[in-house]
Amino acid sequence: MAAMTDQQGAIEVDAPGTATDASPREVSSREASPGSARRAALVGVIGAGVALGVGEFVSALIGAQPSPVVAVGGRFIDRFAGALKDIAVSIFGTNDKPALIAGTVMITCALGAATAVGARRRAWLPLAVFCAFGAFGAWAQAADPQVDAAPAVIVAALSVPAGAAATRRLLRLAVPHTPTGEPSDAVRGADPIPRPDALGRRRFIVTAGALGAGSAGLAVAARALARGDVVEAARAAGLPVPARRAALPDTAAFEAAGASRYVTPVKDFYRIDTALLVPQVDADSWDLSIGGLVARPFSIGYDELLSLPSIEQVVTLQCVSNEVGDELVGTAVWQGVALATLLDRAGVKDSAEQVFSTSVDGWNCGFPISVLDGERPAMIAYAMNGERLPARHGFPARLVVSGLYGYVSATKWLSTIELTTWDGTDGYWVPRGWSKKGPIKLTSRIDVPRSGASVTPGRTPIAGVAWRPATGISAVQISIDGGDWLDCELGEVASEHTWVQWKRDWDATPGDHEVVVRAVDAQGEPQITRDQEPAPDGATGLHRVSFTVAS
Repeated sequence: MAAMTDQQGAIEVDAPGTATDASPREVSSREASPGSARRAALVGVIGAGVALGVGEFVSALIGAQPSPVVAVGGRFIDRFAGALKDIAVSIFGTNDKPALIAGTVMITCALGAATAVGARRRAWLPLAVFCAFGAFGAWAQAADPQVDAAPAVIVAALSVPAGAAATRRLLRLAVPHTPTGEPSDAVRGADPIPRPDALGRRRFIVTAGALGAGSAGLAVAARALARGDVVEAARAAGLPVPARRAALPDTAAFEAAGASRYVTPVKDFYRIDTALLVPQVDADSWDLSIGGLVARPFSIGYDELLSLPSIEQVVTLQCVSNEVGDELVGTAVWQGVALATLLDRAGVKDSAEQVFSTSVDGWNCGFPISVLDGERPAMIAYAMNGERLPARHGFPARLVVSGLYGYVSATKWLSTIELTTWDGTDGYWVPRGWSKKGPIKLTSRIDVPRSGASVTPGRTPIAGVAWRPATGISAVQISIDGGDWLDCELGEVASEHTWVQWKRDWDATPGDHEVVVRAVDAQGEPQITRDQEPAPDGATGLHRVSFTVAS
C-alpha cells in the first residue's frame, strides 16, 4: 500500500509496508526514544571495538609495540601516576595494569557509544571522532621510545577508517526502509533509527555479531603475535658460572614455623613498574650504553655482558609503595656483572654524583654514586634464582642495588646508564612527589598467624621476616596483648643484604589476641614506631595482627 502525506505531516514508519501520519515533533520524539539511543550506543561500542581490534592487530603485525591501547594507558600513567600510584596498588595490587587497560578499553567504547548516538543527526560525527581517536593513539604510540612515528601513523591510518566505516554501516542497517528500498521521508537526513523491519533486524544482528566477533578475534591474535618468548630464545646459550657463588643458609625450621621462604620463588616475586605491557626485548639486538660524565663512553651487547666475570648475590628488594606488613618485597639470588666493573671501564669523572639509568620504555631513576662503596652488592643482573631473568622482571638485564627502594635503583629492561651531577636530572618519580633519595627503612612483618585467623590452643609459632638490606638485623621482638617485649629467634642469613627470618613459640590461650613486632638493625637503631604512609620515602610503623584462639 502506498503511503500518503499532506503538507503538514510526515511519514512515520510503523511496520513493514505501513505508514502513519505524524508531526515533526512526534518524529523528533521517536528519534530521541530510549530504544533508538540504546541501539545507537550498541553500534558505537561495536565500532570502537573494530577500531581497537584492527589497531591491536596491525601493531602486533608490524612490531609497533606497545599498541595504541597500551600506549594511551602509559601516557595516563605518566600524567597521573603521582596522584594515583598508591590508590591503584592498594585497590588492585599487582593487577593494577590489567585494570588500567580494561578501563582504557571501557572508556573508548563509551566514547564510541556517545559518538554513534550523536551520529543519528550528524552523519559526519563518527569519522571526525575516530580521526581524533586515531591521532591521539598515534601520538601516544610515537611518544613511547619503543615505537617510531611512521608505524604509529600506519596503525592509525588503518584503524580509523575501519572503526568509522563499521559504525556508519551498522547505523544504516539499523534505519528502516520503505518497500521500495528508499529511506522514508521521516528518516531522510535525520537518521533516527526507529524500529527496523524483521529483515533489517536480522541483517543488523548478523553484521553486528560478525564485526564484534571479528574485532575480538583480531585482539586475541594480536596478543598471540606480540607475546613471543624472548627469554626462551636466549636460553639455549646457558648461563656462565659466577666467580663468586652465594651460599644459602638452612632455613627449614623457620619456614616450617610459617615464616616466608628465605629465597622468594620467581613466580611469587612482586612486580611493580609503569610498563602496562611487559617489554619483549630481543637479546641479539639489545645493548647497554654507558655515558655522561665518563672518560670512555661505550656500549655493550648481551653476549659480551655474559662473557665478563660474574658474581652471585642474595639481595632483598622492596617497592617503596609497600605498606607496613604488606608483600611488595622479596629476596632472590641475583647473578650478573658488578656495576663497578663497567663504571671502571668507562672511567667515571670526579664531577659525577649520580648514577642515572633508563629502561627501554623510557622509565628512569637515579641514586647517589656514593652508595657504591664496594661493600653493598650493585650489579647489572641477568639471572634470578639460577635462571635467566623472566621478561616481567627485566630481561635481558636489570639493575640490582642493595639497600635502596626500587623506584630509585631497580631499573628493569635496562637500556642506558648515564653519570650526571646530583642536580643534573631527576628520575621518573621525583617530579611526582617522591623523595630523590630512597634508602630502605628498617621493617618487620608477621607472617603467622594472619589477621583474622582462628588458632588452635596450645603451643603455637609466631613467625615472620625483618629486613634492612645493606645494614642487617640484630634483634626482633614481639609483644602479645600489650605485654613485655619478647626476644625472637633469628635465622641464619647469607649476608646483611637480605631479610632475616624470625620465630617464637607461644602457648596460645582461648580468646582474642593481638601481636605486634619490632626490629633493631645491626647498628643498634630501633624500628620507627610512628605510622607513616609510603609517600614520599617509604612507610613506617609497627606491624600488628589480631586473631582468635578457639576455646
